[in-house]
Amino acid sequence: MVSALAAGPTLALTTAEPAKTGKGAEVILIVGDSLSAEYGLKRGTGWVTLLEKQLASEKKVAKVINASISGDTTSGGRSRLPALLAQHKPTTVVLELGGNDALRGLPLDMTEKNLTAMTQAARKTGAKVLLLGMQVPPNYGGAYGATFSGLFTKVAKAEKVALVPFFLKGVADVEDPVVNFQADRIHPNEASQAKMLANVWPELKKLIK
Repeated sequence: MVSALAAGPTLALTTAEPAKTGKGAEVILIVGDSLSAEYGLKRGTGWVTLLEKQLASEKKVAKVINASISGDTTSGGRSRLPALLAQHKPTTVVLELGGNDALRGLPLDMTEKNLTAMTQAARKTGAKVLLLGMQVPPNYGGAYGATFSGLFTKVAKAEKVALVPFFLKGVADVEDPVVNFQADRIHPNEASQAKMLANVWPELKKLIK
């Protein structure tokens, strides 16, 4: 099975900001890793850009801030989040982190604590939160995989926030996932970005009515 982890050797902050919106408009902050930072993709083809187009097509007035960095972990996201919240004052925060924690063998209890801390920090500002869950390939072991994927559900339930159980559903868990990934077999290709958005949109849409 193709790896479903988001590893990226570069630390390139990407932003996607459409025209300024009026007072009271939705501000969606995406805090993620290479899966959301268009790693290996042509600029403007990632799922976050597709999200902007989706919002426009449904005539939803919202600004999208993509603060994703390739290679980032939950520890990195936790350290960056306070400044991002203060600067952008988001109404909704999408947390897409954790894959690199597993890839690097970091303690899963630390990943859980970081996700919890980020969720609480965002909610404290009044923002709604959406967690994007991840999974690891079978070669990581059944117990480890279950614990890792389960921590997203655990945090979402404990903090009462929205959850996409598996961000790469239909991309990494199909019979022949190789066709959905770039040559590194880690990062989804351009053709998979629409499916990634399709996994996120139903839950995100509920938060921005």
